[in-house]
Amino acid sequence: MDHQERDEQVRRYVYGVALSTGAPPTVSALSDFLRLARDEVEASLRRLADAHVLVLQPDRTEILMAAPFSAVPTPFLVRAGEISCFANCIWDALGVAAMLHQDAQIDTSCQDCGGPMSVEVRADAVSAEGLVHFAVPAKEWWADIVFT
Repeated sequence: MDHQERDEQVRRYVYGVALSTGAPPTVSALSDFLRLARDEVEASLRRLADAHVLVLQPDRTEILMAAPFSAVPTPFLVRAGEISCFANCIWDALGVAAMLHQDAQIDTSCQDCGGPMSVEVRADAVSAEGLVHFAVPAKEWWADIVFT
């Protein structure tokens, strides 16, 4: 199997797990399920990160983000169908509902005052009080995707 085929296999498994559980799998889970050596999985994850398919933890080769899913708790808790997960930002939180084709409840906080904020997605319509502000233009997100 060449690198491109392996990377596609890893990518499909990562997103399959994220879609069914709400979080991307660990390197160990990938290695076990795909029957690949850990170093092969890590090399594939690095290539996928270099291609902006996902984001790795800063200090190790574990997945931090498989957009729109976060592997760690964030201020954007999404409940959609049977899934409860964390998204990386409000844009990704809305993306969870879109990817799952589900109505969703997003619990977050106002970035201005810190008060609790709830966003609902029902029948593909977004309902909330307030507004969404993107401080960084989309074309610059990957300059520092974790900050963005």
